[in-house]
Amino acid sequence: MANIELSQGERLDQYVTRAIPSVTRAYASKLIEAGKVSVNGEVQTKSGYKLRTADEIIIDYDEVAAAVIPHIDLPVIYEDDDCVVIDKPDGILTHSKGMFNPEATVASWLHSRVQAELADQDTGPNNRAGIVHRLDRATSGVMICAKAVSAQVWLQKQFAQRRVKKTYIAVVTGVLEHPEAVIDLPIERDPKKPQTFRVGNQGKVSTTEYRVLKTDGTHSLVELKPQTGRTHQLRVHLHYLGHPIVGDTLYGGEPAERMFLHARELELTTPGRERKVFESPLPASFEVQING
Repeated sequence: MANIELSQGERLDQYVTRAIPSVTRAYASKLIEAGKVSVNGEVQTKSGYKLRTADEIIIDYDEVAAAVIPHIDLPVIYEDDDCVVIDKPDGILTHSKGMFNPEATVASWLHSRVQAELADQDTGPNNRAGIVHRLDRATSGVMICAKAVSAQVWLQKQFAQRRVKKTYIAVVTGVLEHPEAVIDLPIERDPKKPQTFRVGNQGKVSTTEYRVLKTDGTHSLVELKPQTGRTHQLRVHLHYLGHPIVGDTLYGGEPAERMFLHARELELTTPGRERKVFESPLPASFEVQING
């Protein structure tokens, strides 16, 4: 990509966003960290690198190719004119996080299914039209999406008013002290690691019911029913108890091929005013993790 005029002392990530107006500064930083930008013939991976007017910058980025989001197929559990329920695989993002991202997500898959009125509310390659709630990238399982504006409003209201019942299954390290209990501990953002959360007195009310289904003395299969919907709630609560989810290295879990957290059931009232329970089968690897 050809150079544009630069300013003495300008940050490299600022220059990249000027050179490619369609990307955010956060995405520019990702390009730099990935080794896609060179200064005077050498790869520069520091976003804050200060430029000089004589520098020659080359950006390895094909804007046309990057705009093409690959197609993915997601397993459909249920679908009608108002909504679609999917069995989200682990490793798939619910939606992109405020930056241009050519990665396929639930939101990009959903785009062809939503009604035009809903699609028009959130345009662009990273739109969130139809997304009612989210599962972390590493979490698999049942997830409901809206296809119409009225359906999205109806479903989001249920989540906000805690009229949705969610059941998760996790494999955790060790054996919990009590076979079943309620974890009632407030959760707040961790100021030392802003991308994570922690139990803290200044946090929001967070409640999780759990029940141990089985254990082999080293790992335990646990049923979790969050009564609130805080970000990373289950992961934070289990980490605080000293029994992190296997594979959840962000919160102290032992390394594994995936994070062993699965959204097993979702009970709610559909936009058609029917109370339904949607289920996603537990991956076989969860049982294998316990039985060894």
